[in-house]
Amino acid sequence: MPEIINSDQGSQFTSNAYIDLIKSYNYTKISMDGKGRATDNIAIERFFRSYKWERLYLEYPETVTEVKILTKKYIEHYNFTRGHQSYDYKTPAEIYYDISQQAA
Repeated sequence: MPEIINSDQGSQFTSNAYIDLIKSYNYTKISMDGKGRATDNIAIERFFRSYKWERLYLEYPETVTEVKILTKKYIEHYNFTRGHQSYDYKTPAEIYYDISQQAA
Protein backbone atom coordinates (compact mmCIF):
# COMPACT_ATOMS: atom_id res chain seq x y z
CA MET A 1 0.00 0.00 0.00
CA PRO A 2 1.15 3.55 -0.64
CA GLU A 3 2.03 5.97 2.14
CA ILE A 4 -0.77 8.40 1.14
CA ILE A 5 -3.96 7.85 -0.88
CA ASN A 6 -5.42 11.04 -2.34
CA SER A 7 -8.94 11.27 -3.74
CA ASP A 8 -11.76 13.68 -4.29
CA GLN A 9 -14.78 13.73 -1.99
CA GLY A 10 -16.97 11.45 -4.08
CA SER A 11 -19.36 9.23 -2.16
CA GLN A 12 -17.27 6.13 -2.84
CA PHE A 13 -14.27 7.77 -1.14
CA THR A 14 -16.16 9.18 1.85
CA SER A 15 -18.04 5.99 2.70
CA ASN A 16 -17.30 4.38 6.05
CA ALA A 17 -16.38 1.09 4.35
CA TYR A 18 -13.69 2.77 2.23
CA ILE A 19 -12.30 4.88 5.05
CA ASP A 20 -12.21 1.90 7.44
CA LEU A 21 -10.39 -0.17 4.83
CA ILE A 22 -7.70 2.48 4.33
CA LYS A 23 -7.38 3.01 8.09
CA SER A 24 -6.82 -0.73 8.51
CA TYR A 25 -3.41 -0.19 6.92
CA ASN A 26 -1.68 1.55 9.80
CA TYR A 27 0.94 3.20 7.61
CA THR A 28 -1.38 4.64 4.91
CA LYS A 29 -2.81 8.14 5.32
CA ILE A 30 -5.97 9.47 3.67
CA SER A 31 -5.83 12.76 1.77
CA MET A 32 -8.86 14.36 0.12
CA ASP A 33 -9.13 17.36 -2.15
CA GLY A 34 -11.33 20.16 -0.90
CA LYS A 35 -14.98 20.07 -1.88
CA GLY A 36 -15.48 21.48 -5.36
CA ARG A 37 -11.75 21.39 -6.11
CA ALA A 38 -11.86 19.58 -9.44
CA THR A 39 -9.03 21.80 -10.66
CA ASP A 40 -6.64 20.19 -8.15
CA ASN A 41 -6.15 17.35 -10.63
CA ILE A 42 -6.88 19.26 -13.82
CA ALA A 43 -4.22 17.58 -15.98
CA ILE A 44 -5.38 14.04 -15.26
CA GLU A 45 -9.05 15.07 -15.37
CA ARG A 46 -8.42 16.52 -18.85
CA PHE A 47 -6.61 13.36 -19.95
CA PHE A 48 -9.49 11.13 -18.84
CA ARG A 49 -12.05 13.39 -20.52
CA SER A 50 -10.11 13.20 -23.79
CA TYR A 51 -9.61 9.44 -23.44
CA LYS A 52 -13.30 8.80 -22.87
CA TRP A 53 -14.57 11.03 -25.69
CA GLU A 54 -11.85 10.25 -28.24
CA ARG A 55 -11.58 6.49 -27.69
CA LEU A 56 -13.55 4.72 -24.98
CA TYR A 57 -17.05 5.89 -25.95
CA LEU A 58 -16.32 5.28 -29.63
CA GLU A 59 -14.82 1.79 -29.47
CA TYR A 60 -16.82 0.11 -26.66
CA PRO A 61 -14.26 -2.43 -25.44
CA GLU A 62 -15.94 -5.50 -23.95
CA THR A 63 -13.16 -7.16 -21.96
CA VAL A 64 -10.48 -6.04 -19.52
CA THR A 65 -7.85 -7.07 -22.06
CA GLU A 66 -9.45 -4.84 -24.71
CA VAL A 67 -9.52 -1.90 -22.26
CA LYS A 68 -5.84 -2.40 -21.42
CA ILE A 69 -4.83 -2.51 -25.10
CA LEU A 70 -7.02 0.50 -25.94
CA THR A 71 -5.63 2.47 -23.00
CA LYS A 72 -2.00 1.68 -23.82
CA LYS A 73 -2.49 2.74 -27.45
CA TYR A 74 -4.29 5.92 -26.43
CA ILE A 75 -1.59 6.95 -23.94
CA GLU A 76 1.02 6.57 -26.67
CA HIS A 77 -1.15 8.57 -29.10
CA TYR A 78 -1.87 11.24 -26.46
CA ASN A 79 1.80 11.73 -25.61
CA PHE A 80 3.54 11.27 -28.96
CA THR A 81 1.05 12.05 -31.76
CA ARG A 82 -1.82 14.23 -30.56
CA GLY A 83 -1.03 17.95 -30.55
CA HIS A 84 -2.28 19.89 -27.52
CA GLN A 85 -3.68 23.39 -27.70
CA SER A 86 -2.03 24.36 -24.42
CA TYR A 87 1.37 23.41 -25.95
CA ASP A 88 0.81 25.37 -29.17
CA TYR A 89 -0.23 22.07 -30.80
CA LYS A 90 3.00 20.29 -29.94
CA THR A 91 2.83 16.91 -28.26
CA PRO A 92 3.68 16.37 -24.59
CA ALA A 93 6.68 14.30 -25.75
CA GLU A 94 7.97 17.22 -27.82
CA ILE A 95 7.73 19.50 -24.80
CA TYR A 96 9.10 17.02 -22.27
CA TYR A 97 11.99 15.77 -24.39
CA ASP A 98 12.50 19.16 -26.09
CA ILE A 99 12.38 17.32 -29.43
CA SER A 100 11.75 20.38 -31.60
CA GLN A 101 14.88 22.07 -30.25
CA GLN A 102 17.03 18.95 -30.75
CA ALA A 103 15.95 18.60 -34.39
CA ALA A 104 16.72 22.24 -35.23
